Amino acid sequence: MIIKRDSYLNKLIRKRNNGQIKIITGIRRCGKSFLLFELFRSYLLAQGISEQNIIVLSLEDDASARYRNPLELGEYIRSRIVDENAEYIIMLDEIQNVKEVKNPWLEGDTISFVDVLLGLMKIKNADIYITGSNSKMLSSDIVTSFRDRGDEVRLYPLTYREYHSAYSGNERECWREYYTYGGLPRVLSLLTHGEKMSYLQNLFENTYKRDVLERHQIRNNKNALDDLLNIVASSVGSLTNPTKLSNTFKSVKDASINPTTISNYLDYLIEAFILDNAYRYDIKGKKYINTPLKYYFTDVGLRNAHLNFRQLEENHIMENIIFTELKVRGYSVDIGMLEHRQSNGTRQYLEVDFIASSGYKKYYIQSALNIEEPEKHTQEIKPLVNIPDSFKKVVVLREQIMPFTDENGIGYIGVEDFLLGEDSLDI
Repeated sequence: MIIKRDSYLNKLIRKRNNGQIKIITGIRRCGKSFLLFELFRSYLLAQGISEQNIIVLSLEDDASARYRNPLELGEYIRSRIVDENAEYIIMLDEIQNVKEVKNPWLEGDTISFVDVLLGLMKIKNADIYITGSNSKMLSSDIVTSFRDRGDEVRLYPLTYREYHSAYSGNERECWREYYTYGGLPRVLSLLTHGEKMSYLQNLFENTYKRDVLERHQIRNNKNALDDLLNIVASSVGSLTNPTKLSNTFKSVKDASINPTTISNYLDYLIEAFILDNAYRYDIKGKKYINTPLKYYFTDVGLRNAHLNFRQLEENHIMENIIFTELKVRGYSVDIGMLEHRQSNGTRQYLEVDFIASSGYKKYYIQSALNIEEPEKHTQEIKPLVNIPDSFKKVVVLREQIMPFTDENGIGYIGVEDFLLGEDSLDI
């Protein structure tokens, strides 16, 4: 099954020959290798790049074991670049498997894959692309290793639009499947609920969680990490902070875990691309509020799997999906906070679910299951009508509606139309 991932493919195409090392990052099993070895490679071949000029190595395969030595890797790639007038594309998968070795020419010095790739960068007709991630070196670490000489392409699990394009079941079931099982590509090839549930739960337990536990040598507090994931998963889209979470442990779990430990665990989950967060932004005061924050899962299927598919409240999951969609589209996403003085003189703090910003573009977005009741409608749009600027305001609804704009200039669109249309915010 070929799933088109054009937005990422186009990013690689635009970054081609930009003089930097392209690093494809993202949560494990989200399709990094497929993007590079299948989609991008096919594009290059269609553009007339010779097969022999595309140097491909999967460094987790036994056939490439020799090249886990950085000196052997560098020598091999240079031996393949034989025509100084031709373009060579270097694709290296699971780069973290290349080990650091002693420098044979200088005592006390070492050579790593970073040294090798920085050297290869200087070959003018060579263009380098890499992926990689495991418990010892996350793809985010690889970006840090190259600093300003690496160019990151962040890959997410399938968006609803990508999932929808490859979905072969009943059209009516597509949304339900997506908000239940998420967008990890392999899910689409599994047939039953049991198969999908087992795959996601095993992946979460034996890959993602194990990465965090092994990387940070968490031995005594394994249950605390589980409990923290449960709490965050159960309260997706709720404002919280380490102190509040510590208090929850005391009240619900009768356990004492200090806020610093919780803060560290949240950071670990974010750097492993399991979680993402959004800060609050004071719209009138034009400043960030450091705490509390909101936490979302990179993939809602993993969130649901961790909760054994018991808490499938569509409103929270829909909000998570909208947040991730905005991130995929390249927006910086914040939670809006607005101080409103009521007619009786009292202050009221209103919340805007998302502020999506990119360059000169900005959108204020509310997520709502429905607005059928007048009171509910008024509640949802109250923050939007009180924002003192002219940027676009949008309400994303669960129900399928014909998109429209009301007398306040607020746009309304169903969530599936929003997710399927690239320019859907410009109603």
